[in-house]
Amino acid sequence: MIMGMHLGQGTGPLRGVKVVELAGIGPGPHACMILADLGADVIRIDRPGGQALTGGSHDLLNRGRPSVVLDLKHPDAVATVLELVVSADVLVEGLRPGTTERLGLGPDDCHARNPGLVYGRMTGWGQEGPLARTAGHDLGYIAITGALFGLGQDPSRPHFPTNLVGDFGGGSTYLVIGILAALLESRLSGEGQVVDAAIVDGTAHLNAMTAAFLAGGLLRERRASNLLDGGAPYYDLYETADGRHLAIGALEPQFYDALVAGLGISDTAPDRDEPANHDELRRLITDAVRARTQAEWVEVFDGTDACVAPVLPMTEAFRHPHLRARGTFVERDGTTEPAPAPRFSRTSPTLTTPPPARPGQDTREALTAWGVEDVERLIHAGAAVQAE
Repeated sequence: MIMGMHLGQGTGPLRGVKVVELAGIGPGPHACMILADLGADVIRIDRPGGQALTGGSHDLLNRGRPSVVLDLKHPDAVATVLELVVSADVLVEGLRPGTTERLGLGPDDCHARNPGLVYGRMTGWGQEGPLARTAGHDLGYIAITGALFGLGQDPSRPHFPTNLVGDFGGGSTYLVIGILAALLESRLSGEGQVVDAAIVDGTAHLNAMTAAFLAGGLLRERRASNLLDGGAPYYDLYETADGRHLAIGALEPQFYDALVAGLGISDTAPDRDEPANHDELRRLITDAVRARTQAEWVEVFDGTDACVAPVLPMTEAFRHPHLRARGTFVERDGTTEPAPAPRFSRTSPTLTTPPPARPGQDTREALTAWGVEDVERLIHAGAAVQAE
């Protein structure tokens, strides 16, 4: 559901939680989008000119919160952020380690104003360690944690799923988990703390099952040779007659039986539990799937437990019957976007404001709503910028 609401008036379970976001790119904005989707009152502090690789009315990572431009090189702008911190529950920053300390907005500076503040830090390498102050991106973070090595079904090289695993899987998701845990603890202790969310840490934690398989002797560190990486012919991708693909994940015996029945190979398929048979079984599945189009196979397996799904581009995912029935995607102002997740039985989240079209378009309104009284003076002095 979409609602046109005023600044900071989300309906989800975080309604009433106030968040100051020092704008960055990628996982930091994604974390703040999640918090805003869940009802938090988030105020985004952009730099003059906005951020690289971000911004505009189609940047969904910036939805649900106003954009305020403050020049943090100006002492009055720093003082304004500290004023916002006084009434905030959370601050989120995704700058290089040491940057906010140099600006006078580090954890000590903020906790001096608000001892109960949860100070969330989003980085790739973390606040400490040999690489902490070096540049990096998703690809490097998942490379050193062992996650990238096993991705893909190509034995000759790994393949990476854009930046989903590191930035958003091991990064923003774990930042939000940390913030929520620290918020809960602060309600009991009355004290805030720093949440050091590093993509390398989160990605390693996300990959715990692989570590478990390795420890138990159940993992071969070679792509396409394990149960869940395409090594098993009944858990893989197969090309259809029209050059599209099916995702087949029939792991359990009863689901596998439904798969081979639907493919029409029940009588010819060899024992799947004998590894020596896997090449033959893969050939049978490949030939069977290639005989029909993706749409025809969707019809064949509709309503079964064969664990077969079409591999869809996003434009078709928007129209998938199950996702339409659940409202997984919603349309607003001509743009289709994911609805807030997860679902709640009593405090249902709703989409609020769309992404700001321009950095600083809400400077005057948002600062005033947060109780800053001298906004016009800040704009006149150049500490704040109101986009016209």
